[in-house]
Amino acid sequence: MRFMLQVRANRDSEAGKMPSRELIAAMGRFNEAMMQAGIMLTGEGLHPSSKGARVSFAGGKPSVAQGPFPDTELVSGFWIIQVGSKEEAIDWARRVPFEDGVIEIRQVFEASDFPADILPPEEAAREQAWRDEQQGKTAPRA
Repeated sequence: MRFMLQVRANRDSEAGKMPSRELIAAMGRFNEAMMQAGIMLTGEGLHPSSKGARVSFAGGKPSVAQGPFPDTELVSGFWIIQVGSKEEAIDWARRVPFEDGVIEIRQVFEASDFPADILPPEEAAREQAWRDEQQGKTAPRA
């Protein structure tokens, strides 16, 4: 199962303040532990929302708003990990070397989560093959 660990933005991250050298080092050790455990698929920090944009849809028409955004639920970084259960994802999230902050854990949909009448098996297989290719698990399709 894949899970996304979302790091919630705070006043400092939204102001563009860089983390301390000590936190960067601790995060490096945490990331290395996840890589050595073979569970980390990716992880990145995000620039503040002031450098972003938001595309909203109403009646099938997109509209664009430029950041910053006032939301209290903004994401400032994330990891995508592959573990055996939500409990294991929680265990890893507990190890993040933060003094303060919030991490939300959300399971990523897999093609197998969709019933066949919504995502037919041949389309699910094609989707999985594409994902495997993107992760370097198989050779590119000709």
